[in-house]
Amino acid sequence: MEIIGSKRSTAKADDVVSTLPLYRSAPPELEVRLEDFELFAIHRLRVLKGISDGLSRGKKPDEMEKLVELWIQVRDLWKANMRQQASEFVNKDLISHFVLRLVYCRTEDLRKWFLSMETTLFRHRFRLQSSEAQRALLAEFDLPYKAVSQAEFESVKEKLAQVARSTGQSLPSADDTYFKVPFEEVPELVAGRKVFLHKGNAYVAMNQVVSLLVTQFRSHLSKALVLTNRKWTSTIREQEKERLTPIVEALSTSYLGPDYSQPRESADISLKDLDQIANSSFPLCMRHLFEKLREDHHLKHGGRMQLGLFLKGVGLKLDDALAFWKAEFSRKVGSERFDKEYAYSIRHNYGKEGKRTDYTPYSCQKIISSTPGVGDHHGCPYRHFSEENLRAALGKMGVGSRAMEEVMDKVRNRHYQLACTLTFEAVHGTSCDAGINHPNQYFIDSQEILNSSKADPSR
Repeated sequence: MEIIGSKRSTAKADDVVSTLPLYRSAPPELEVRLEDFELFAIHRLRVLKGISDGLSRGKKPDEMEKLVELWIQVRDLWKANMRQQASEFVNKDLISHFVLRLVYCRTEDLRKWFLSMETTLFRHRFRLQSSEAQRALLAEFDLPYKAVSQAEFESVKEKLAQVARSTGQSLPSADDTYFKVPFEEVPELVAGRKVFLHKGNAYVAMNQVVSLLVTQFRSHLSKALVLTNRKWTSTIREQEKERLTPIVEALSTSYLGPDYSQPRESADISLKDLDQIANSSFPLCMRHLFEKLREDHHLKHGGRMQLGLFLKGVGLKLDDALAFWKAEFSRKVGSERFDKEYAYSIRHNYGKEGKRTDYTPYSCQKIISSTPGVGDHHGCPYRHFSEENLRAALGKMGVGSRAMEEVMDKVRNRHYQLACTLTFEAVHGTSCDAGINHPNQYFIDSQEILNSSKADPSR
């Protein structure tokens, strides 16, 4: 796969692979424009993030198959992000997979995440294939398993029927195809008691063969990610340090949602309301910074940026922002020093100084990936607080003991955004199916819930 400047790929619509790709190797003849290299990866990443949101809420891959709404969302994400016009066809599916393989090969955690998401996506897409396409894919894997003969089928038919009845599956018929497979290659079917076992073999129906293919797909992709990492470390990273490396290194922490650089209409907040809304609607990361600012009358640069851009996003106007920060900092450094050393950066954040850039509030991913030092208060409390301090902060927000244990469980498993989502649900007494992906999203959703409760006291 060759990355080029602005030249269009010469592939034709007739070359479209009609079945689900196995991603065995990147097509060497396919040219990719540099801008598409990043764009296609972002589009696929949106699909994988949609899957991740479901998995992170404790749903297993086989359980997720039953969540119709989730899979409709994944299907719609796939259609919205992966569809290409035939007149300008490029194999977006292949390109986006191999770009993200490069992005997510670089650490063990990244590899685990990508492997889990791509395997789940493969399972879902396989189930949507026609019977003919599924058989073609099975042949493409070139597995050393033959269909059970008619005579053998008849000899175990009653046993197969017993398994089918116990699991609510349709009863086997003479038209069904079964494969005899070593039981260790279909662990999820064995664990779920969904197959008949005999002499170390599992009898796998055609409609269950996805479990067998998923195992093979996962094994191949796992090995491929390790090999890709070696190539990345030994040659690609250095060779492409001016062109692709910055894109690759940024993609794994890319935030894909709204940037919240502009507050919504009629979302302006006033200084007199700031303490009240901080207590009711700020996420823990911003609440902690706000309280430390009120307590110490100072924040280091990282804290000022994180809190300042958040306040800008929720609707604090520039004049009010200057008054707010000056009122606090002046108590420690004096008004004159504030005007000389700090006022400029606040105006800069609002796009009124320097390059006049309209800076965007930090996303959860950016905050989680930060590395606060001694004396810093920015970052993500779920990642950077000690357990004792986090429990104290959650208790102060009104999180009950049961919900707190659920939050701490997610923290221990490094699901920091889900921990924040559970906190939101505990504080507001309502579910947040979309999950928390941005501090400003937390604030907006909180305000909507609180305002609707005021409008309808019965809620």
